[in-house]
Amino acid sequence: MIENVSRLTGSALIVNLSLSVWTGRKLDKRVSEEVDQQNSTKTRAGNYHKNLLAGSSKLDEVGKVANAVRTWHYGVTQPWGDNGDRMLVMTQFMDYKSRLADYEVQFATSVNNFLNEYDTLVSAAAFQLGDLFNRDDYPLREQIVDKFGFRYAFAPLPTAGHFAVDIAEQGLQELKTHYEGVMDTRIKGAMQDAWDRLHDVLVKMSERLADDVGADGEPKKKIFRDSLVENAIEVCGLLKHFNVTGDNRLEEMRRQLEDAMRNVDAGSLRESDALRADTKRKVDSILDKFSL
Repeated sequence: MIENVSRLTGSALIVNLSLSVWTGRKLDKRVSEEVDQQNSTKTRAGNYHKNLLAGSSKLDEVGKVANAVRTWHYGVTQPWGDNGDRMLVMTQFMDYKSRLADYEVQFATSVNNFLNEYDTLVSAAAFQLGDLFNRDDYPLREQIVDKFGFRYAFAPLPTAGHFAVDIAEQGLQELKTHYEGVMDTRIKGAMQDAWDRLHDVLVKMSERLADDVGADGEPKKKIFRDSLVENAIEVCGLLKHFNVTGDNRLEEMRRQLEDAMRNVDAGSLRESDALRADTKRKVDSILDKFSL
C-alpha cells in the first residue's frame, strides 16, 4: 500500500471541521433532589435538565444549521484518523470550499438572529418556566457569543518523508515503517467507507424495489421516497472522488450503478412495473459481486 500513500500525496488533504452551539440547558439540582425525595430513592437516581429557552425555536434553528453542515461534511469527505480529521480529495476542494463558505454564512446568520433576540427570549422564559426560572442560569449576551463556533482547518496529507528528527538511522527507518503502517490503515479505512456507501445504497434500492405480498396474496408495491434514486446518483458521483486507490473493481461497479440509474427517476419507478423490475435486476446483479 506504500504506492497508494505516494499516489495520495498532493491529490488529497486533511480537513478538520468543528462546530459548537450553546446547549441552552442547565442541570437543576433542586428539582433533581426533589424528584429523588418524592420517590424515596437511596441515592441520586437521575438528573433534571431544564430547557432554558422553552417555548422558543430560535436556538433550535442554529442547531439545525449546524447539524446540516456536519451531515454534509461527513457525506463529502472520508474518514481519516480518530481526532475529527477527514480526508478530502483535491478534485472536490473548490466545490467543498464554496459550499463551506455558504454554510458559514448561514450559521453566522442564524447565530446573529438568536443573539439579537436573546434578552427578549430570556424574559419570555421567565413566563414559560414559572418557578423553575432562575436568572442566574442565563449567561450575559456577551458571554453567549463564545458558546458558538464555526472553525475549520486544512492541512496537507503528510508522508513518511516529512520526518525531520535527529535520531539514529535505524530508529528513523522504524519510525517511517510505523508511519506507513498507520497510513495504510487509514487508506484502507477510507476505501472501506467508499465500499460501504456503495453497498448501503444498493441494499436499500434492492429492498425497496422488491414487491411485498398483500393480504390477498397478490404483489404489492412498497412505498419509497425520491431520495432512494437521488442517493444512488449522489453515491455514483462521490465514488469518482472517493476511489483514492484507483480500485478497478469499485469503479466498474460504480459505472454499472450509474448505467442502471441513467434515465431513471422515482416517479417512473413507481408507475412502471417493468422499469422497477429491470432496475432491481441490475441492482441485484451489482450486489451479487460483493460476494465474489
